[in-house]
Amino acid sequence: MAIASRRMAIHGSDPALAGRLNGRESPIVPQSSIAGRALIAVVAIMTFLAALTTGAVMLVLASASEWQSEVAREMTIQVRPAPGRDIEADVRKAADIARAAPGVAEVRPYSREESARLIEPWLGATLALDDLPVPRLIVVRVGGAQPPDLAALRAALGAVGATLDDHRGWIARMRAMAATAVAIGIGVLALVLAATILSVTFATRGAMAADLPIIEVLHVIGAEDRYIANEFQRHFLVLGLKGGVIGGGGALVLFALAALLGDPATASAGGVEIAALFGSLSIGPVGYALITAQIALNAAVTAATSRGVVNRTLASVT
Repeated sequence: MAIASRRMAIHGSDPALAGRLNGRESPIVPQSSIAGRALIAVVAIMTFLAALTTGAVMLVLASASEWQSEVAREMTIQVRPAPGRDIEADVRKAADIARAAPGVAEVRPYSREESARLIEPWLGATLALDDLPVPRLIVVRVGGAQPPDLAALRAALGAVGATLDDHRGWIARMRAMAATAVAIGIGVLALVLAATILSVTFATRGAMAADLPIIEVLHVIGAEDRYIANEFQRHFLVLGLKGGVIGGGGALVLFALAALLGDPATASAGGVEIAALFGSLSIGPVGYALITAQIALNAAVTAATSRGVVNRTLASVT
Protein backbone atom coordinates (compact mmCIF):
# COMPACT_ATOMS: atom_id res chain seq x y z
CA MET A 1 0.00 0.00 0.00
CA ALA A 2 2.79 2.45 0.86
CA ILE A 3 4.56 1.73 -2.39
CA ALA A 4 1.35 2.02 -4.39
CA SER A 5 0.46 5.34 -2.76
CA ARG A 6 4.00 6.63 -3.43
CA ARG A 7 3.59 5.68 -7.06
CA MET A 8 0.33 7.61 -7.30
CA ALA A 9 1.82 10.65 -5.55
CA ILE A 10 4.69 11.00 -7.99
CA HIS A 11 2.92 9.74 -11.10
CA GLY A 12 1.77 13.11 -12.23
CA SER A 13 4.69 15.19 -10.92
CA ASP A 14 7.65 13.36 -12.48
CA PRO A 15 7.13 11.90 -15.97
CA ALA A 16 10.51 10.13 -16.01
CA LEU A 17 9.87 8.32 -12.74
CA ALA A 18 6.24 7.66 -13.58
CA GLY A 19 7.24 6.10 -16.86
CA ARG A 20 9.81 3.89 -15.15
CA LEU A 21 7.30 2.76 -12.51
CA ASN A 22 4.71 1.97 -15.18
CA GLY A 23 7.19 -0.26 -17.01
CA ARG A 24 8.26 2.19 -19.70
CA GLU A 25 12.04 2.58 -19.87
CA SER A 26 13.21 6.17 -19.43
CA PRO A 27 16.62 7.30 -18.23
CA ILE A 28 17.21 8.39 -14.66
CA VAL A 29 19.44 11.20 -15.87
CA PRO A 30 18.01 13.40 -18.68
CA GLN A 31 19.80 12.77 -21.94
CA SER A 32 19.87 16.45 -22.90
CA SER A 33 20.37 19.19 -20.35
CA ILE A 34 22.30 22.42 -19.93
CA ALA A 35 24.66 20.75 -17.44
CA GLY A 36 25.25 17.86 -19.85
CA ARG A 37 26.07 20.17 -22.75
CA ALA A 38 28.38 22.18 -20.51
CA LEU A 39 30.20 19.00 -19.47
CA ILE A 40 30.61 17.97 -23.11
CA ALA A 41 32.19 21.37 -23.81
CA VAL A 42 34.53 21.03 -20.82
CA VAL A 43 35.62 17.52 -21.79
CA ALA A 44 36.11 18.64 -25.41
CA ILE A 45 38.35 21.52 -24.31
CA MET A 46 40.34 19.33 -21.94
CA THR A 47 40.79 16.63 -24.58
CA PHE A 48 41.87 19.23 -27.13
CA LEU A 49 44.47 20.67 -24.75
CA ALA A 50 45.73 17.20 -23.83
CA ALA A 51 46.00 16.26 -27.51
CA LEU A 52 47.87 19.47 -28.32
CA THR A 53 50.29 18.75 -25.48
CA THR A 54 50.84 15.18 -26.67
CA GLY A 55 51.38 16.31 -30.25
CA ALA A 56 53.81 19.04 -29.21
CA VAL A 57 55.82 16.55 -27.15
CA MET A 58 55.91 14.13 -30.08
CA LEU A 59 57.16 16.89 -32.40
CA VAL A 60 59.89 17.90 -29.94
CA LEU A 61 60.99 14.28 -29.46
CA ALA A 62 61.07 13.60 -33.20
CA SER A 63 62.99 16.80 -33.90
CA ALA A 64 65.46 16.18 -31.06
CA SER A 65 66.01 12.60 -32.19
CA GLU A 66 66.67 13.72 -35.75
CA TRP A 67 69.06 16.44 -34.63
CA GLN A 68 70.89 14.03 -32.31
CA SER A 69 71.26 11.55 -35.14
CA GLU A 70 72.66 14.24 -37.46
CA VAL A 71 75.04 15.65 -34.84
CA ALA A 72 76.21 12.19 -33.76
CA ARG A 73 77.20 11.35 -37.35
CA GLU A 74 79.46 14.37 -37.60
CA MET A 75 82.63 15.55 -35.86
CA THR A 76 84.59 18.75 -36.25
CA ILE A 77 88.36 19.18 -36.39
CA GLN A 78 89.75 22.62 -35.62
CA VAL A 79 93.17 23.86 -36.71
CA ARG A 80 93.93 27.17 -35.02
CA PRO A 81 96.32 29.62 -36.69
CA ALA A 82 99.53 30.60 -34.92
CA PRO A 83 102.49 32.84 -35.78
CA GLY A 84 104.87 31.12 -38.19
CA ARG A 85 102.52 28.17 -38.72
CA ASP A 86 101.78 26.79 -42.17
CA ILE A 87 98.12 26.32 -41.49
CA GLU A 88 97.33 25.05 -45.00
CA ALA A 89 99.82 22.21 -44.60
CA ASP A 90 98.50 21.37 -41.14
CA VAL A 91 94.91 21.31 -42.46
CA ARG A 92 95.97 18.83 -45.15
CA LYS A 93 97.76 16.66 -42.58
CA ALA A 94 94.74 16.66 -40.26
CA ALA A 95 92.42 15.79 -43.15
CA ASP A 96 94.69 12.90 -44.18
CA ILE A 97 94.76 11.59 -40.61
CA ALA A 98 90.96 11.69 -40.44
CA ARG A 99 90.57 9.94 -43.81
CA ALA A 100 92.87 7.13 -42.65
CA ALA A 101 90.89 6.54 -39.46
CA PRO A 102 88.52 3.54 -39.51
CA GLY A 103 84.79 4.36 -39.41
CA VAL A 104 85.18 7.70 -41.23
CA ALA A 105 83.04 8.02 -44.35
CA GLU A 106 83.77 11.56 -45.50
CA VAL A 107 86.20 14.36 -44.71
CA ARG A 108 85.62 17.90 -45.94
CA PRO A 109 88.11 20.68 -45.09
CA TYR A 110 86.62 24.18 -45.09
CA SER A 111 88.53 26.86 -46.96
CA ARG A 112 89.55 30.05 -45.22
CA GLU A 113 86.68 31.92 -46.86
CA GLU A 114 84.14 29.28 -45.82
CA SER A 115 85.40 29.30 -42.24
CA ALA A 116 85.15 33.10 -42.15
CA ARG A 117 81.58 33.04 -43.47
CA LEU A 118 80.55 30.89 -40.53
CA ILE A 119 81.17 33.78 -38.12
CA GLU A 120 79.64 36.51 -40.32
CA PRO A 121 76.26 36.34 -38.52
CA TRP A 122 78.02 37.46 -35.31
CA LEU A 123 80.75 39.80 -36.64
CA GLY A 124 79.15 41.04 -39.84
CA ALA A 125 80.17 40.75 -43.47
CA THR A 126 81.96 44.12 -43.66
CA LEU A 127 84.51 43.38 -40.93
CA ALA A 128 88.00 42.53 -42.22
CA LEU A 129 88.90 39.07 -40.93
CA ASP A 130 92.45 38.93 -42.27
CA ASP A 131 94.03 39.79 -38.94
CA LEU A 132 91.71 37.64 -36.81
CA PRO A 133 92.81 34.15 -35.74
CA VAL A 134 89.90 32.39 -37.43
CA PRO A 135 90.33 28.63 -36.97
CA ARG A 136 90.11 26.32 -39.97
CA LEU A 137 87.44 23.66 -39.75
CA ILE A 138 87.33 20.13 -41.10
CA VAL A 139 83.98 18.34 -41.03
CA VAL A 140 84.23 14.58 -40.53
CA ARG A 141 81.21 12.39 -41.25
CA VAL A 142 81.06 9.04 -39.49
CA GLY A 143 79.85 6.00 -41.40
CA GLY A 144 80.01 2.25 -41.43
CA ALA A 145 79.23 -0.34 -38.81
CA GLN A 146 82.43 0.23 -36.81
CA PRO A 147 82.67 3.60 -34.99
CA PRO A 148 86.02 5.37 -35.09
CA ASP A 149 88.45 5.16 -32.18
CA LEU A 150 88.04 8.70 -30.89
CA ALA A 151 90.89 8.48 -28.40
CA ALA A 152 93.39 7.35 -31.05
CA LEU A 153 92.09 9.90 -33.56
CA ARG A 154 92.28 12.71 -31.02
CA ALA A 155 95.87 11.77 -30.13
CA ALA A 156 96.94 11.62 -33.79
CA LEU A 157 95.36 15.01 -34.49
CA GLY A 158 97.00 16.50 -31.41
CA ALA A 159 100.39 15.64 -32.86
CA VAL A 160 99.77 18.11 -35.70
CA GLY A 161 98.21 20.77 -33.46
CA ALA A 162 94.55 20.01 -34.28
CA THR A 163 91.65 19.37 -31.90
CA LEU A 164 88.66 17.07 -32.30
CA ASP A 165 85.12 17.94 -31.18
CA ASP A 166 82.67 15.02 -31.23
CA HIS A 167 79.72 17.23 -30.14
CA ARG A 168 78.96 15.21 -27.02
CA GLY A 169 78.01 18.40 -25.20
CA TRP A 170 75.41 19.30 -27.83
CA ILE A 171 73.95 15.79 -27.77
CA ALA A 172 73.68 15.90 -23.96
CA ARG A 173 71.90 19.27 -24.15
CA MET A 174 69.42 17.99 -26.72
CA ARG A 175 68.69 14.93 -24.63
CA ALA A 176 68.12 17.15 -21.60
CA MET A 177 65.81 19.35 -23.66
CA ALA A 178 63.80 16.36 -24.84
CA ALA A 179 63.53 14.99 -21.29
CA THR A 180 62.38 18.41 -20.05
CA ALA A 181 59.74 18.60 -22.78
CA VAL A 182 58.43 15.16 -21.82
CA ALA A 183 58.32 16.11 -18.12
CA ILE A 184 56.44 19.33 -18.88
CA GLY A 185 54.03 17.44 -21.12
CA ILE A 186 53.33 14.86 -18.41
CA GLY A 187 52.71 17.69 -15.92
CA VAL A 188 50.25 19.41 -18.24
CA LEU A 189 48.45 16.12 -18.92
CA ALA A 190 48.17 15.49 -15.18
CA LEU A 191 46.64 18.95 -14.66
CA VAL A 192 44.19 18.40 -17.53
CA LEU A 193 43.20 15.01 -16.09
CA ALA A 194 42.68 16.52 -12.64
CA ALA A 195 40.52 19.30 -14.10
CA THR A 196 38.45 16.73 -16.00
CA ILE A 197 37.91 14.64 -12.86
CA LEU A 198 36.82 17.72 -10.88
CA SER A 199 34.42 18.81 -13.63
CA VAL A 200 32.84 15.36 -13.84
CA THR A 201 32.60 15.18 -10.03
CA PHE A 202 30.67 18.46 -9.81
CA ALA A 203 28.45 17.52 -12.76
CA THR A 204 27.63 14.13 -11.23
CA ARG A 205 26.81 15.64 -7.86
CA GLY A 206 24.56 18.19 -9.54
CA ALA A 207 22.76 15.50 -11.51
CA MET A 208 22.27 13.38 -8.40
CA ALA A 209 21.00 16.35 -6.42
CA ALA A 210 18.43 17.04 -9.13
CA ASP A 211 17.37 13.38 -9.33
CA LEU A 212 17.52 12.62 -5.61
CA PRO A 213 13.71 12.13 -5.28
CA ILE A 214 13.78 9.63 -8.13
CA ILE A 215 16.73 7.78 -6.56
CA GLU A 216 14.95 7.59 -3.19
CA VAL A 217 11.80 6.14 -4.75
CA LEU A 218 13.84 3.65 -6.76
CA HIS A 219 15.33 2.50 -3.48
CA VAL A 220 11.81 2.12 -2.07
CA ILE A 221 10.71 -0.13 -4.92
CA GLY A 222 13.85 -2.27 -4.55
CA ALA A 223 16.34 -0.86 -7.08
CA GLU A 224 19.93 -1.77 -6.22
CA ASP A 225 22.75 0.76 -5.96
CA ARG A 226 24.56 -1.03 -8.77
CA TYR A 227 21.66 -0.45 -11.13
CA ILE A 228 21.53 3.28 -10.33
CA ALA A 229 25.31 3.63 -10.61
CA ASN A 230 25.25 1.89 -14.01
CA GLU A 231 22.66 4.38 -15.24
CA PHE A 232 24.81 7.35 -14.25
CA GLN A 233 27.96 5.69 -15.56
CA ARG A 234 26.37 5.03 -18.94
CA HIS A 235 25.10 8.60 -19.15
CA PHE A 236 28.46 10.20 -18.37
CA LEU A 237 30.32 7.71 -20.57
CA VAL A 238 28.30 8.97 -23.53
CA LEU A 239 28.99 12.58 -22.54
CA GLY A 240 32.71 11.83 -22.20
CA LEU A 241 32.83 10.14 -25.59
CA LYS A 242 31.06 13.05 -27.25
CA GLY A 243 33.39 15.60 -25.69
CA GLY A 244 36.45 13.48 -26.37
CA VAL A 245 35.57 12.96 -30.03
CA ILE A 246 34.95 16.69 -30.53
CA GLY A 247 38.17 17.81 -28.80
CA GLY A 248 40.40 14.97 -29.96
CA GLY A 249 38.98 15.05 -33.48
CA GLY A 250 39.68 18.76 -33.70
CA ALA A 251 43.27 18.18 -32.60
CA LEU A 252 43.73 15.39 -35.15
CA VAL A 253 42.47 17.63 -37.94
CA LEU A 254 44.77 20.44 -36.76
CA PHE A 255 47.87 18.21 -36.78
CA ALA A 256 46.91 16.75 -40.17
CA LEU A 257 46.65 20.26 -41.63
CA ALA A 258 49.96 21.25 -39.99
CA ALA A 259 51.67 18.21 -41.52
CA LEU A 260 50.22 19.07 -44.93
CA LEU A 261 51.19 22.75 -44.77
CA GLY A 262 54.60 21.88 -43.30
CA ASP A 263 55.53 19.72 -46.28
CA PRO A 264 58.66 21.33 -47.81
CA ALA A 265 57.27 20.64 -51.28
CA THR A 266 54.22 22.84 -50.64
CA ALA A 267 55.41 25.22 -47.92
CA SER A 268 56.38 28.86 -48.28
CA ALA A 269 59.81 30.24 -47.47
CA GLY A 270 58.86 30.63 -43.81
CA GLY A 271 57.39 27.15 -43.79
CA VAL A 272 60.63 25.73 -45.12
CA GLU A 273 62.51 27.28 -42.19
CA ILE A 274 60.00 25.82 -39.73
CA ALA A 275 60.27 22.43 -41.41
CA ALA A 276 64.06 22.61 -41.12
CA LEU A 277 63.71 23.17 -37.38
CA PHE A 278 60.83 20.83 -36.53
CA GLY A 279 60.84 18.40 -39.44
CA SER A 280 57.64 17.78 -41.38
CA LEU A 281 55.38 18.85 -38.46
CA SER A 282 53.90 15.35 -38.56
CA ILE A 283 53.31 13.54 -35.28
CA GLY A 284 53.37 10.20 -37.10
CA PRO A 285 51.22 7.10 -36.53
CA VAL A 286 52.29 6.89 -32.89
CA GLY A 287 51.11 10.44 -32.22
CA TYR A 288 47.74 9.88 -33.88
CA ALA A 289 47.33 6.63 -31.95
CA LEU A 290 48.12 8.37 -28.65
CA ILE A 291 45.55 11.11 -29.31
CA THR A 292 42.94 8.48 -30.22
CA ALA A 293 43.77 6.65 -26.99
CA GLN A 294 43.31 9.91 -25.08
CA ILE A 295 39.75 10.18 -26.43
CA ALA A 296 38.94 6.74 -25.04
CA LEU A 297 40.82 7.51 -21.81
CA ASN A 298 38.85 10.70 -21.18
CA ALA A 299 35.59 8.84 -21.71
CA ALA A 300 36.70 6.08 -19.33
CA VAL A 301 37.82 8.62 -16.71
CA THR A 302 34.49 10.42 -17.02
CA ALA A 303 32.52 7.19 -16.54
CA ALA A 304 34.70 5.92 -13.67
CA THR A 305 34.60 9.26 -11.85
CA SER A 306 30.83 9.49 -12.10
CA ARG A 307 30.43 5.93 -10.84
CA GLY A 308 32.67 6.63 -7.85
CA VAL A 309 30.74 9.78 -6.95
CA VAL A 310 27.41 7.96 -7.32
CA ASN A 311 28.53 5.08 -5.12
CA ARG A 312 29.71 7.43 -2.38
CA THR A 313 26.53 9.47 -2.58
CA LEU A 314 24.30 6.39 -2.46
CA ALA A 315 26.22 5.08 0.53
CA SER A 316 25.57 8.32 2.38
CA VAL A 317 21.87 8.36 1.41
CA THR A 318 21.20 4.80 2.45
